[in-house]
Amino acid sequence: MYASTPAFPVPSAGFDLPGVLHLPAGAGPHPTVLLLHGFPGNERNFDLAQVLRRAGFATLVFHYRGSWGAAGAWSWSNVLEDARAAVATLRRAPGLDPDRFAIVGHSLGGFAALHTAAADPAISAVASITCFDLGAAGTATDPDQYVEPWDGELLPLRGTSGRALVDEMVAHGPEWRLAGLAPALGGRPVLLIGAGRDQAAPYEQHHLPLVEAYSGAEHHLFPTDHALSDHREELAATVLDFLQRQL
Repeated sequence: MYASTPAFPVPSAGFDLPGVLHLPAGAGPHPTVLLLHGFPGNERNFDLAQVLRRAGFATLVFHYRGSWGAAGAWSWSNVLEDARAAVATLRRAPGLDPDRFAIVGHSLGGFAALHTAAADPAISAVASITCFDLGAAGTATDPDQYVEPWDGELLPLRGTSGRALVDEMVAHGPEWRLAGLAPALGGRPVLLIGAGRDQAAPYEQHHLPLVEAYSGAEHHLFPTDHALSDHREELAATVLDFLQRQL
């Protein structure tokens, strides 16, 4: 069987969310990676999907509700629900190995990856790249600082506003703090990648507290920006090495 890139819709809350599955060559079953993009999804990490496919991992990239033409409305809670739906859909797919399953997420996707893995002990490993901790931001002293910049990111989204996003973040702040997931993730492989020049999710507030809370996690800090724009090869090598050791 040859490598392929089929459309792979994710059913969630009555909607079919658009996705694409990067399938490696061979009959499988293939170890599987769910690759979660951030807010609003400008960087979707397709380069990582291609690297993982070449190494034998089936990798799904999809859009959450209300983003980039997907049906429904965008919200943080919907992102978490859609990520869980993608896990369930992948586990039912032929040719994929549900026992070798990892989630990799960038920014908001890192937040969703850690929450999804913490709630699902059958997920083998999880990697978070320049994670944005909505729980930490929602319980900080000035969450309204995000209203204006988030209003400027809404072009590919529908059904929300900067004000609505901040209000939802504040309402769920205490329960969404990522440091609180440490007991649920203990004993499982966790990769944390931060960026020293990250202005969207400064590593002092979003990366270092997780390094401290997740005492057994593997962690790296690269001297680059939020999207690791000039460290993509190093990022891919780090994620691939982690997954090859854990799946």
